[in-house]
Parts: sequence; C-alpha cells; structure tokens
Amino acid sequence: MEKIAINTEYIKLDQLIKYAGITGCGSQAKTLILEKYVKVNDQICLQRGRKIKIGDVVEITYQPLYRKMLITR
Repeated sequence: MEKIAINTEYIKLDQLIKYAGITGCGSQAKTLILEKYVKVNDQICLQRGRKIKIGDVVEITYQPLYRKMLITR
C-alpha cells in the first residue's frame, strides 16, 4: 500500500486523485469516481467532494490505474 502525505486536515477526493498523479485533470478524476472505480475505506464512493482524512484508505480499482493509498500526515 502506498502512503500519501497531506499537510491539511483533509483533502477532497477528486483533488487527492489529481495530487497522487493518478489523473491529470479534474474531469478524469470525476469520471473514475462516477464510474464506481474509487473506494474509500472499502466502500465505493460516488462523492467527488468527500473529505478524505488522515487514516483513510483510498483505492482506485480501474485496472490500468490500480492504486491503494493510505493517507498520512
């Protein structure tokens, strides 16, 4: 599992996907989320503005881009 460090209390899910380098723009992040390829703490998440906090685990299940990330400080 990859660790992604943030310096704030939270980061929005779509911003995290861009920050981690999984997509190059917000529209691609939005598509991944709406197509049900993103899980937060083992549950599919359809809210691109969901607040991701330290300790959360975010998983991209789309195979060409598969990543599993633990959010740390």
